[in-house]
Amino acid sequence: MSAGTYTPRPGAAPLTRMIAAQAALETRMLLRNGEQLLLTVVIPTLLLVLFSAVDIVDTGAGEPVDFLAPGVLALAVMSTAFTGQAIATGFERRYGVLKRLGASPLPRWGLMAAKTLSVLVTEALQVALLTVIAFALGWSPEGNPFAVLLLLVLGTAAFSGLGLLMAGTLKAEATLAAANLVFLLLLVGGGVIVPLDRFPDAAASVLGLLPIAALSDGLRDVLQHGASMPWGDAAVLAVWGVLGLGAAARFFRWE
Repeated sequence: MSAGTYTPRPGAAPLTRMIAAQAALETRMLLRNGEQLLLTVVIPTLLLVLFSAVDIVDTGAGEPVDFLAPGVLALAVMSTAFTGQAIATGFERRYGVLKRLGASPLPRWGLMAAKTLSVLVTEALQVALLTVIAFALGWSPEGNPFAVLLLLVLGTAAFSGLGLLMAGTLKAEATLAAANLVFLLLLVGGGVIVPLDRFPDAAASVLGLLPIAALSDGLRDVLQHGASMPWGDAAVLAVWGVLGLGAAARFFRWE
């Protein structure tokens, strides 16, 4: 046995390893939370299956699943990046978890990077599951997959910024109520299930500027109509992302 076998080596782990470990922990905690699974997996799946199988809403020409699948993908992104992240981060802030993690060797920006990675991993699982279900229901997507990926990334940035802003400025209970209320309102009025052209023109124009509507319509333009890249919807998502992340960075309170 060499003399240096058990020599202590105090110090922090490499930054990338710390971020990866925190991201893995965040993902496991999210997937073990029943309420979060209801938001991120069960509700989008039920909506996709129900509205594809039962003619409740007029989705226009073609198979209902061709209209519904892009909207449900957008809903999945919102449920994870906005609703789930806002609620989880809000209660972590209330219980002092963020304060303690902020004092650890993992820098605060590293913690946010880990949360972002966790959101992306969860979204990848959601998209894979919903895509398999949509194919089983007869979905026939078109368009450029790189355009879809860009829209999903922009949507994630937009909803993450808004979720972190809410979690970092409101009390945990207020965040819980507000995040769920926003989820329900945008589910109904964000073009996910009900086409925006079913609303009055003035209302449709305003609703079209919401991030959920931009993501739903953008994904629909690509996957249903074969558009190359809906730059207008991408620009709306980019603006929401810049404003949301900028405001979250400016006003987020760790205590």
